[in-house]
Amino acid sequence: MTTTSTGYEPLDTLKPVSGDVWLVDGPAIRFYGMPFSTRATIVRLASGALWVHSPTRLSQALAADVAALGQVAHLVAPNWIHYAYIADWQARFPGAVAWAAPGVAARAAKRGMSLRFDHALGQEAPGAWDGEIDQMIVRGSEIHREAVFFHRATRTLILTDLIENFEPAKLGFWFRLATRIGGIQDPDGTMPRDMRATFRDRAALKRDLERMIGWAPARVIVAHGRWYQTDGVAELQRAFRWVLQG
Repeated sequence: MTTTSTGYEPLDTLKPVSGDVWLVDGPAIRFYGMPFSTRATIVRLASGALWVHSPTRLSQALAADVAALGQVAHLVAPNWIHYAYIADWQARFPGAVAWAAPGVAARAAKRGMSLRFDHALGQEAPGAWDGEIDQMIVRGSEIHREAVFFHRATRTLILTDLIENFEPAKLGFWFRLATRIGGIQDPDGTMPRDMRATFRDRAALKRDLERMIGWAPARVIVAHGRWYQTDGVAELQRAFRWVLQG
């Protein structure tokens, strides 16, 4: 179920990030009864093809604006709970290739959704975007296996749920309370506590976080809440201090 207002209006609209990177704020989706704002990231590759991370609601106007940027070539479902609008984008852009992180296809099938995924995302970038976007599947959890991406040209790190950063002023009372208890409230958003509990192999997680920090991101985009337009490395060190300083 979607809700309208998120605090990140205008929705379904291309918003420039840096260079050939844009984001789209979508409507909120209710998850465990709470309204989670949504966000897609679009990268235009050197070939002119478009790479779409965690696609959000696709309106006719947005589809036209996206098509004006280039040909949609890749649709990315980055973790097991971010795939809801893949089919809508496939219908509008039938030539696009769909990529799924571990667990996505099984989760969709379990929920009775018939989705087509063409390729699985792996630990390294495929040839389609190798050299432009680095990637890895963050290790440490058998449940939450998220693919993360780093756009080299703009030094933009693209995460999904590994950090959530909800702004309290944009939330109702109960969700404001829940995000504070869950450790996912701005200005100190981090990994949700329930997700954190699934990362049993902290050493593996720490190694992958150190690799992300080694990419030296200038900014960090997250799917839920305020994203980090500056100080990317410092924000990673802050958000994951519970691992990095352990």
